[in-house]
Amino acid sequence: MKIAVVASEAAPFSKTGGLGDVAGALPLALERLGHEVRLIIPKYRGISKRSATLGKAIAVDFIEHDGYFGREHLYGSPNGDYADNLDRFSFFSWRALEQLKGVRFKPDVIHVHDWQTALVPVYLSTTYRHDPFFQEAMTLLTIHNLSYQGIFPKSEFPKLGVPWELFHMEGLEYYDRINLLKGGLLFARRLNTVSPAYAQEIQTPEYGCGLDGVLRKRSQDLTGILNGIDGAAWDPSTDKALAANYSADRMEKRMLNKRALQTEMNLPVQPAAPLLGWVSRLVPQKGVDGLVAVAEALVRLGGQLVVLGMGDRVYHDQLLMLSRKYPNSIRLRLSFEDSLARQVYAGSDFFLMPSRFEPCGLGQMIAMRYGSIPIVRKTGGLADTVTDAGDPSGNGIVFEMPDPASFLAAIRRGFALFSNKKSFAALQRRAMKMDWSWERAARAYAQLYAPAGVRAR
Repeated sequence: MKIAVVASEAAPFSKTGGLGDVAGALPLALERLGHEVRLIIPKYRGISKRSATLGKAIAVDFIEHDGYFGREHLYGSPNGDYADNLDRFSFFSWRALEQLKGVRFKPDVIHVHDWQTALVPVYLSTTYRHDPFFQEAMTLLTIHNLSYQGIFPKSEFPKLGVPWELFHMEGLEYYDRINLLKGGLLFARRLNTVSPAYAQEIQTPEYGCGLDGVLRKRSQDLTGILNGIDGAAWDPSTDKALAANYSADRMEKRMLNKRALQTEMNLPVQPAAPLLGWVSRLVPQKGVDGLVAVAEALVRLGGQLVVLGMGDRVYHDQLLMLSRKYPNSIRLRLSFEDSLARQVYAGSDFFLMPSRFEPCGLGQMIAMRYGSIPIVRKTGGLADTVTDAGDPSGNGIVFEMPDPASFLAAIRRGFALFSNKKSFAALQRRAMKMDWSWERAARAYAQLYAPAGVRAR
């Protein structure tokens, strides 16, 4: 199949989160399966080339517009989203389709991602409806996080270049505003999200972010496919950021990474103290309020905590206060540092993800790959990837209720497991041997793309 992937970011060229990981890794895995893939992303500041190649022969096209994309950040400054994001990404969606025509890459599938490219299937159903170049193109929209929808004032609707007839309840209208993601959900031929559990959750009022009704109507076209991780990029046996390399079958040197992490973060070097790691945004979705609530109890239990991330100022302040109060137990780094993140994965005994909701999550997969046991709330992709250690095939610690008491109880269970070195080592080995490869995910996507030749709705 000929597959065009259109996304607002893709590693290694641009990335703010999981979307960038997926858009950069999935084309490579699809190419390894024998498909012809082309990737289209904006030419942001820092991208010097006008085109590039990934893998063996994946052409990467960069859509240029210095006024729109030559900025310090991708979607907004620390003060909020850019006011002209509708202009920026409606332009990008239109230009992506023109680029495909310009290079004569006639796709069987156009795979778009999130609200930033949700206009592509809308344009295919309106502006390009009778264009023979796209008549055989099937469209797939992947939802990475339903809470980000691309909502704009009604007054900006003429900028989209589509008929006003689409501004109604069964179209792009959403409480008298424009909702770009809703348009994609209605006009894409197929829909998916990044875990089976999240695909079910978003059809409920609790997780549907106001679009659960639309998703229930499209339920026959909606599926969930777990993201993958790059096994070569995330490999403790070769990772150069680590103090010592190790594998599931040779775990002896992993303890050297714990020592190095404790030293790096100015914690007492205490091999017997359970060390918990956090690598994530400090925002409500990630359950950081629960982390703050249990932090002092962790200290009393003899644990150590390392937090790496940035987010809402209120959590910065709360965690800074805790780190100053307990400097021998809690350390905080308000930044995003790839090298330190890898050290946290390799040096921590447990990895914390008490998320309120989690479409997929990559942190728990990476943590398991590095032998850090995830402690997670049972939601979305966390529910699909982490099985409680109470099960013979368990690979982590799972709790259900989104409250501090349940979170702390899960941590206590983890500490009890940690005290039994033989059992804990067996749990680590099981976690490290899990298969989170992109090849698994790519095969599922290839099945979702087929049969090609279905006309875009």
